[in-house]
Amino acid sequence: MQYKKADLFKRFLAALIDGIIASLLIYIPILGAIVSTVYLLTKDAVAFEITKNADFKNRSIGKKIMGLEVVSLEGKDIDWTISVKRNLPIAIGSAFGIVPILGWIIGSIVGFALMVVEIVLAVTDNDGRRLGDKWANTQVAESQDLKEKDDVIDI
Repeated sequence: MQYKKADLFKRFLAALIDGIIASLLIYIPILGAIVSTVYLLTKDAVAFEITKNADFKNRSIGKKIMGLEVVSLEGKDIDWTISVKRNLPIAIGSAFGIVPILGWIIGSIVGFALMVVEIVLAVTDNDGRRLGDKWANTQVAESQDLKEKDDVIDI
């Protein structure tokens, strides 16, 4: 099942919020780059898995704030595996950052290139599905649109 394309400005703000969180995590002594990368990979599952708060199910912190969520086109809840799969293109640049100096340079170049691809796909794809969404068979949708679909009763 496909959903209406989520508002791109909301998606941008949600990504910005999550990016700020990941950037702050870098400052954790010794393990910062690893923790930041893990957050980027698992951001759509981690808040729910830690808190078990239903408000965070299938959502990163940024998506929760912006009223968005990730939906599996196979009808599954977003778990660790799906989150890692869909966020891999976003986190690759950060993963290189684990290696000092050379990793920072290569990671910046690779991360920037993949981010451009992801943005172009999110903007041009009819459903707003970026490379990570295609790999994980997911789509970002407005939470309100999902609620309206749940309220429809089939007779």
